[in-house]
Amino acid sequence: MKLRLDYGSEGLDVEIPDEAQVLSMVDAPEIEDLENRIEQALQHPLGTESLARLAKGRRSACVVIADITRPVPNALLLPPILSTLEAAGIARQDITILVGTGLHRPNEGEELIRLVGESVAANYHIVNHKAREPDTLVYLGETSGGAPIWIDRIYVDADLKIATSLIEPHLMAGFSGGRKAICPGIMGVETMKVLHGPKLMGDPRSAEGIIDDNPFHQQALEVALKAGVDFTFNVAMNDRRQVTGMFSGDLEQAHAAGVQFVAAQASAWVDEPVPIVVTTSAGYPLDLTFYQAVKGLTAVLPIVQQGGTIVLAARCEEGLGGPEFTQLLADTQSPEAFEAKLRDPDFFVVDQWQLQELCKVLRKARVVLCSNGVDGDGPHLRGLVTSVSSVEAGIEQARLQHGADAAVAVIPRGPYVLARSRTASA
Repeated sequence: MKLRLDYGSEGLDVEIPDEAQVLSMVDAPEIEDLENRIEQALQHPLGTESLARLAKGRRSACVVIADITRPVPNALLLPPILSTLEAAGIARQDITILVGTGLHRPNEGEELIRLVGESVAANYHIVNHKAREPDTLVYLGETSGGAPIWIDRIYVDADLKIATSLIEPHLMAGFSGGRKAICPGIMGVETMKVLHGPKLMGDPRSAEGIIDDNPFHQQALEVALKAGVDFTFNVAMNDRRQVTGMFSGDLEQAHAAGVQFVAAQASAWVDEPVPIVVTTSAGYPLDLTFYQAVKGLTAVLPIVQQGGTIVLAARCEEGLGGPEFTQLLADTQSPEAFEAKLRDPDFFVVDQWQLQELCKVLRKARVVLCSNGVDGDGPHLRGLVTSVSSVEAGIEQARLQHGADAAVAVIPRGPYVLARSRTASA
């Protein structure tokens, strides 16, 4: 059968076996009259006063938004939020929009306009977070897990603190949104060394779809509560990137409501793990780099058999990722060699956590990569993944290994789907 996979901005048409199981999100409808519903969410939030009442008497405000790697509809959310702040008496020049880049590159120029909309970009003060510049950060103590809490000074100094985000399955935090706007969105690299360190990343509960007892979630929530969030605005989206749910107000209450909604909307099931899984990294913007595309791999771990094959289609228009991640891949000869490095307490490289996640995948399955942007057989990925010219070739290659009738599951939108198995993997 013919199927379109999320791949770059245009998608990728592929031919898959007729008997393959296709896993998709629930076809949730787009919220109608979205502008009015946003206003209602600002006026009637969960667990706190309206944004207008919270803003009364405040001298300044900081609004944290996700960077370009997340398809948050900032251009829709920001205008009503900003107009509410100004109507409550906060002067425009005292409002800062802070792009929560974490350790990603800054969003500037035309990309910034795409991120926030032309009017907001032209009329408001917008700053990219700089996790590696100590002078831009403030120390707020430690978490119970010993992580030093370094947070963007602009946010800490603001009189009113607002965070917007998208809730979706997340490879470490269980679900994104809520506390993740702060941690890792606007935290410092020293905080990230612990929060993204081998111990937390290696915990099996730091995985998609898990909130209860997830150590990453718990530590990130501690960071966000210490930094303070007066008002959060989370959205859920369907596989057409339409807003299907809005959850505003108290940091914990709004996020919990959104997680419950997204878990029901995003879950898709197989009866038992299968030997071959075809997945993506959900297309643009999440598959801009191989670094981000790893999320498409971890997302399918619950449904691939031990010793199975994962075929990943990811455009990777911007290549492998940041310079540290790229060099780390070049220096890694095998998953075992890298995991040995992680056991050294003095070893730390920015972005090592994503390679740790890739190694987690490789302990269970072989990875075959279909990409126009990176070469799986090149010097950086050799020994980790292999390249194929097409998804069809990847399936054919996998069936040579697992059998001509080996079962295939396909997830056209990758990590946006919460893949689950009704039985435990062998």
